[in-house]
Amino acid sequence: MKKHNILLIHADQHRADCIGAYGNRQIKTPAIDRLTQDGVLYENSYCSYPICTPSRYSLISGLYVHQHLCGDNHTTLPDGIQTFPKLLRQEGYHTACVGKMHFAPTYLDVGFDRMYLCEQVGPGRLDDDFHRQLKAEGLCDWVDTADQMGEHRPNAPEFYWKNFGILESDLDEAHHSTTWVGNQAMEILNTWQGDGNMLMVGFVKPHHPFDPPYPYSEMYRPEDMELLPGYTPQVLDRDMKRNTGFFSHADYTEADIKKCTAMYYGAISQIDFQVNRMISLLKEKGMYDDCMVIYTSDHGDYMGWHHMIGKINYMYEPLAKVPLIVKYPGNKRAGTHSQQMVSNVDVAPTILAQASIAPTYGMVGRDLSQEQKVPYLFAQDCDGYLVRDSRYKLLLCKQSASLLFDLQKDPYELHNLYDDSNYSSVRTRLKDALSNWMLFDTPRPLNLNEHAKLCGGDNPRNAFSGHREEMLRYFEEGFAKIPEKFLK
Repeated sequence: MKKHNILLIHADQHRADCIGAYGNRQIKTPAIDRLTQDGVLYENSYCSYPICTPSRYSLISGLYVHQHLCGDNHTTLPDGIQTFPKLLRQEGYHTACVGKMHFAPTYLDVGFDRMYLCEQVGPGRLDDDFHRQLKAEGLCDWVDTADQMGEHRPNAPEFYWKNFGILESDLDEAHHSTTWVGNQAMEILNTWQGDGNMLMVGFVKPHHPFDPPYPYSEMYRPEDMELLPGYTPQVLDRDMKRNTGFFSHADYTEADIKKCTAMYYGAISQIDFQVNRMISLLKEKGMYDDCMVIYTSDHGDYMGWHHMIGKINYMYEPLAKVPLIVKYPGNKRAGTHSQQMVSNVDVAPTILAQASIAPTYGMVGRDLSQEQKVPYLFAQDCDGYLVRDSRYKLLLCKQSASLLFDLQKDPYELHNLYDDSNYSSVRTRLKDALSNWMLFDTPRPLNLNEHAKLCGGDNPRNAFSGHREEMLRYFEEGFAKIPEKFLK
């Protein structure tokens, strides 16, 4: 059976409406826009958890975070949990990844035969290939170091704080992480022959700091930027109570947010350039039409919504929604838009379906190649849960105030209806749906690790020492000898 090639392109912190094909009139994303002409654009695509690592584990495992147990950026996916790269590899696929994965340990085996990494935060920054190369060339990504390394950020100079980390990269384009990731992807794609190839490409950007290199740093003029939908002149009190921001949201001016938007767009356009390189190469090799190509992200960015920038606050739409574009093999359903509510837990089953591989137990996502309407969409974060239907959205929180919105009347989530008696039945219905989802619809996966560490002492036996074969023969011989007492 033919094994379709698969290219999964994964950005970090890419707000869904910051792509031309999603209706943004200012940003330049011609390659991604062309991809939608050959595939399906999902207009209501959500991440399962708006933080990097938990969301990525959900993407590759098809499990929600309360199923795979990794609700923080420094967590390890349990060994026994299956992932789509593992299942593809078991069926003979050649699997590889380049760029940002954000696993712990850095080169965790989740099913990739080869990993060439470019990490941004935590121990991965100390282990990866990208920073080893920069070090060898006597270079350092200074802006990113100041922004992402907690031991250095408090000592960053005044201009970093004054500009909210919105600075042109100190690296030239040739040495920037986006270019490095693109180059590694091109090297892998150049080796593809025939079928049975899978590559995941993880870009660090447009995640903050918003520091594209020249010329992308000057591609958009801040003064020309239109504020994205959901902008407010001040921060809402409830948002400031929940989290003041990586930089204080209250300190941003409208000009600051426009400058940030311009640099954010520049970072996305730089990624788009690399997407074009990859797709052009597949076309040159005659492999594009029968290849599955996916573009998505782990979570979004407020980018002015309620006067905020970044993440770590309520799961408002621009944070929870992510772009999802799927070009199916043979360009099936080319040029269509889907209104169905989908989650990034649906990506793994969708990929596996194209490889004719059945999802494993607990993998609750759906095959998106089959259009299906679902009544509810779910997500979670460190403080609670998101559940929404076609009109209403509930954010049920443990520590912060819970919120309920009528998205039809209030698309920018300004008016909290949680305590409004007129909406008590809506609140109860969404809570009930959430309870059913948690208790019955998302079973815990079965975890098995035959290589788990054994206790001390001389008597424990390793499962792979060869003794089991000896014991099997012992039982076979013993069973063949029926005790004489039973023959009387």
